[in-house]
Amino acid sequence: MLLLARPPAETLRHSDDRQVRCYRSTFSDRMEMLAPRDPVAVYLDRHEGWFRRCAAPMEVAAIDNQAYALRLGRFGNFGFEVEPTIGLRLLPQQEGTYAIVTVPLADADPALQELYDVDFQATLNLEPQTSKNGNNEATSVSWSLDLSVWIRLPKVITMLPEGLVQSSGDHLLRQIVRQISRKLTWKVQEDFHASHGLVCPPRKRAAF
Repeated sequence: MLLLARPPAETLRHSDDRQVRCYRSTFSDRMEMLAPRDPVAVYLDRHEGWFRRCAAPMEVAAIDNQAYALRLGRFGNFGFEVEPTIGLRLLPQQEGTYAIVTVPLADADPALQELYDVDFQATLNLEPQTSKNGNNEATSVSWSLDLSVWIRLPKVITMLPEGLVQSSGDHLLRQIVRQISRKLTWKVQEDFHASHGLVCPPRKRAAF
């Protein structure tokens, strides 16, 4: 992985350097929880338990009682790889709505900050509903994510055709989305039902 002496990462979002590319993606999904809204809300409020379990095998370290540092794994194309770590803060519930936002990492590696920046903005909404069999109260949890990633690419990559550079970045972003969204969504659904002795509904394909 090529490391170059560059300005701090916070400037990546406003850089006009041709080597800095921004890729954006949105994600949405919906989970059916076979329990009333209150038990689901209590479960989500106690994120110190489920967040660590459901983020595995990604590494998680607590920043404080609401925020975590999450190591996403290794991603890359054309031999250029990054292993991003981001800070996420799980904000307290506001009338059935939760938010997860990016926060700075105090001990972030300056070399890595010169290569990438990630803006993660997510919401979860709880909506009471009747289960599909019509016999039990259930809760629908809708999940949406707006993700932006800035990457400083090696100069040799930016010499490639623009379409190829864009498609490679889009592929990288899809990898990250799958890692931190789809798997996390499924695991939260499975973990909730397992922790409450309930049968988990089957997985559904996410809507992008």
